[in-house]
Amino acid sequence: MRAIRRFTVRTVLPGPIAALGDLASNLRWSWHPPTCDLFASLDPQRWESSEHDPVALLGALSPEELDALAADPQFVARVAAAAQDLQTYLTEPRWYQRLGDGVPASVAYFSPEFGITAVLPQYSGGLGILAGDHLKTASDLGVPVVGVGLLYRHGYFEQSLSREGWQTETYPVLDPDELPLALLREADGSPCHVTVGLPGGRVLTAHVWKAQVGRVPLLLLDSNVEENDEAARGITDRLYGGGGEHRLQQEMLLGIGGVRAVRVWQRLTGAPAPAVYHTNEGHAGFLGLERIRELVGSGLTFDEAVEAVRAGTVFTTHTPVPAGIDRFGRDQMEIFFGGDNSVPGVPVDRILALGAEDYPGGDAGVFNMAVMGLRLAQRANGVSRLHGVVSREMFDGLWPGFDPAEVPIASITNGVHAPTWVDRRVVELGEKFIGPQITQDARGWEGVDQVPDEEIWSVRRQLRSSLVDEARSRVRSSWLRRGASPAELGWVDQVLDPDVLTIGFARRVPTYKRLTLMLRDPDRLRRLLLHPDRPVQLVIAGKSHPADDHGKRLIQQMVRFADDPAVRHRIAFLPNYDIAMAQSLYPGCDVWLNNPLRPFEACGTSGMKSALNGGLNLSILDGWWDEWYDGENGWAIPTADGVDDPEHRDDLEAAALYDIIEGSVAPRFYDRDDRGMPTRWLEMVRHTLASLGPKVLASRMVADYVTQLYVPAADAARATTPEAAKALAGFKSRVRQHWPSVRVDHVESDGVSDSPQVGDAVVVRAFVSLGELTPDDVEVQVVHGRVTPSDTLVDTVTATLRHAETYEAGRHRFDGALTLRRTGPFGYTVRVLPRTDLLAGPAELGLVTNAG
Repeated sequence: MRAIRRFTVRTVLPGPIAALGDLASNLRWSWHPPTCDLFASLDPQRWESSEHDPVALLGALSPEELDALAADPQFVARVAAAAQDLQTYLTEPRWYQRLGDGVPASVAYFSPEFGITAVLPQYSGGLGILAGDHLKTASDLGVPVVGVGLLYRHGYFEQSLSREGWQTETYPVLDPDELPLALLREADGSPCHVTVGLPGGRVLTAHVWKAQVGRVPLLLLDSNVEENDEAARGITDRLYGGGGEHRLQQEMLLGIGGVRAVRVWQRLTGAPAPAVYHTNEGHAGFLGLERIRELVGSGLTFDEAVEAVRAGTVFTTHTPVPAGIDRFGRDQMEIFFGGDNSVPGVPVDRILALGAEDYPGGDAGVFNMAVMGLRLAQRANGVSRLHGVVSREMFDGLWPGFDPAEVPIASITNGVHAPTWVDRRVVELGEKFIGPQITQDARGWEGVDQVPDEEIWSVRRQLRSSLVDEARSRVRSSWLRRGASPAELGWVDQVLDPDVLTIGFARRVPTYKRLTLMLRDPDRLRRLLLHPDRPVQLVIAGKSHPADDHGKRLIQQMVRFADDPAVRHRIAFLPNYDIAMAQSLYPGCDVWLNNPLRPFEACGTSGMKSALNGGLNLSILDGWWDEWYDGENGWAIPTADGVDDPEHRDDLEAAALYDIIEGSVAPRFYDRDDRGMPTRWLEMVRHTLASLGPKVLASRMVADYVTQLYVPAADAARATTPEAAKALAGFKSRVRQHWPSVRVDHVESDGVSDSPQVGDAVVVRAFVSLGELTPDDVEVQVVHGRVTPSDTLVDTVTATLRHAETYEAGRHRFDGALTLRRTGPFGYTVRVLPRTDLLAGPAELGLVTNAG
């Protein structure tokens, strides 16, 4: 029989152990082993069967079992101690509280996905894992962040394999009442809701669920509510599911509905309004439109509201490829933001202009979410130093006349949340030989030299052995789902070996990440796997987007190779890559492999997680590895830059990969001293921990966001009062109107001989026409540096020229001097830029007039 109604019965905890509910509902347990130990002690077997889900565990206990626990004084005392520890964590001053006045009272962090724990499957890959680590670290540091996202009733998807090795997807229904979530309710107990207008007079209603991530509330909007029609209820069905219109509605709910959910949160809790809004990728960019609507409603014009919004907005781009950016048709945008869904003072043509690709090479028929994100944020960044370079080149059309290096997109390299990703045995080893500061304050990494070889090697083997056990279990389960019978799976007990060099590769499977690069020469790979003295084994995982058949074919190629009876004891493909798998995969691998097509890896944090567990990286110099590889903390795979044929390039880079594994990696792992220790390998492990440990931490990353972006954005937002927003909007309008009249008429210089020397001073005089603008509206700069044979300036330095004299017809002279500081070919030019104190930088308007 089929139930006609379904609901979830909540567990009622006896008073003495009622705090277990608070401990289960605060996701701090996901990175706090002592709390997990407490739950595991309730029933170790059911803790495992619940997949380490405290909410599910408590729901599995009978009232009699709970009463027995409540009658146990020792257990009650443990619960009370754990609850007090959580309360201290939530209330004590932390790093952020020591920064003093001027820091923002609240930061709203919007992202389409959040990877907090496998228990809350609201993520697909690196973007979500990064967002989850950002929230956890903000909590640890005391940064007052409120997260905003969507609650997907089917999450992303669960991956399995067919008998032929083809990826198949299932979408289990997630019941919010069975997750560590709480529904926001009004004072009368009714659910809070937010609404977003849709075309045709329809209204999208969403409830707001809260996940508590340590000190950080995460608000998740859910459209699966009775007030909606069937189509609207399905808007939050799947992460990255559906077509363009479905995605557009999801992003409207995330951005517009998300701001409205923050307002509800403020009203219910008295929380301060966010001073800074952080847009994690373009998916959440509509939050800027909602904030513009709010300000227009309070009396500002559209242009003035844009300036106020920009001042307090930070935009982070994660994609290094244009294909990874959401783009919607202008006609779609007109339907969803015009007509009966338009807002007075926020005309649809002005909205369309924010996302218009009105630059050379752009498509006039689309609305680009990343372009809007950049136009509505005064501060933007990429997620590694190299990705910053790529982003500046990718979006330089928004700042014509500027060299890519001057495009105002900074970079903050990603980091990872060590308490989530570092295996407990590694943590305990560090605390034993280095001290508690290694985990409490992320200090003391240089003390890894104090840890004996035998201790490091013993823990590394334990981690490898745990991974082997996990992999065998997952391979067996996978084959049973593929249709195999238990009787034909005896070989699974021989899959992998805890004493064999283990290389891991796990990530999403878009083409540029090159899952199958290692298969370019299958015979050579087999020889590496089956080497009689120095064998290698591979553990591989990854999901392809359900609509990406090419990615699925790559997975199938890898699975078919791994199915070969000759090598299947040395290579395993593990389906359904998620946080739970990753937490055993990263620690258990000796080497982490990453071989993307450079420079298409924005950052790639999986190798950071491996490094913190004592793994070594073997990677293309891309993302974070390009920045922090030093020749001793792993290996760099040479890239065949300049080779246009992609097949030939893959062949060359695969051959280099094989050579490194065969000639460097494997010999170093298997070269042992008389104690059986691979001393040279352990030297690299120590150096990796000492050199990368402080750098790859999310605590460093979040601190960088605070000091480099959040505090300046909060300062700018405070300075951009309504009066200042009016002044800035007026300034920009006037400058844009008159900028076509600005030109550099003539440049003179003197002060050096025909044979200038270091230390000589060059006097520069620039004669500039400003038309209706004044000298106070502009900055005239001399840009100087080394000059190439083609007269291109490189390694440039700028100096401001001072206004010296005014002539008739809007002409002016600007003077200055520069000292020659280095030898070699030297050149300079002069340019004019808009200037006012409310601009974040000289390139903000994208206006510049260069001499010549």
